[in-house]
Amino acid sequence: MTTPPSDQRPERSDRSRWNWLLLLPIVVPLITPLYNSENPRLFGFPLFYWLQLAFIVIGVGCTTIVYRMGGRSGR
Repeated sequence: MTTPPSDQRPERSDRSRWNWLLLLPIVVPLITPLYNSENPRLFGFPLFYWLQLAFIVIGVGCTTIVYRMGGRSGR
């Protein structure tokens, strides 16, 4: 196996458009007017608490999509 010359950098493979989707779980929880209510309640929990769990689900979903769709071509 040959190594690339030190003056040449290997081509980066993390430049996928799918990476932009990772901004969603960062930006959405920062929108504070979403928290400005106690209702609706879900299973007796106020909005703030179950919305935090929903943000976790959004983050996991976005991360999974980016991982699947923006995969490396060498796999």
